[in-house]
Amino acid sequence: MPESARGVFGIERLPLAERYAASLATDGVVRGLIGPREVPRLWDRHLLNCAVMTEAVPRDVTLADIGSGAGLPGLVLAIARPDVQVTLIEPLLRRTTYLDEVVETFGLENVTVVRGRADEVHGRQQFDVVTSRAVAALDKLARWSMPLVRRRGELLVMKGGRAQEEIDGARTMLKKWSDRPAEVVQVGAGVVDPPTTLVRVVRTR
Repeated sequence: MPESARGVFGIERLPLAERYAASLATDGVVRGLIGPREVPRLWDRHLLNCAVMTEAVPRDVTLADIGSGAGLPGLVLAIARPDVQVTLIEPLLRRTTYLDEVVETFGLENVTVVRGRADEVHGRQQFDVVTSRAVAALDKLARWSMPLVRRRGELLVMKGGRAQEEIDGARTMLKKWSDRPAEVVQVGAGVVDPPTTLVRVVRTR
């Protein structure tokens, strides 16, 4: 575990992060949720890479994570930020089964797991923040996710070096939901190298 994890998760929540890392390295691999080659880089490439998103998440908000998979980034954010009410949205049963088990075992009272696709949640609930990681290109992701973002809330998507290209490709779709330009935000400088790149879209329409 990198020393920087202590500062990101805090002393009280760090044991939960360590338990989650151990779970991913064992059950996560056995159940096909992560590849065995990811185990040596769980902290830098996955946990810390997701946890630094907390820099961009306001306090005391509701947050939905689309396509949560094994809980990245949604479960990591829930561990790091107990003030945030997190809903994990994931269509595959084997993944939601794992997420439910982790939530119950760890006693994470700020987490709800929903089995289904994002578009199946449309019209039922909206959130202050909607996140995702490695789910789809921004154009598709905005179509699935923006209906879940309440007005003046925001979409925060983890992207790589081609973030601006994805914004350019999704411009027509994004204009349906916001009259503000999407922005590229970097978080985690000094914690992860390179910093985590996010695309932020504030819903104004």
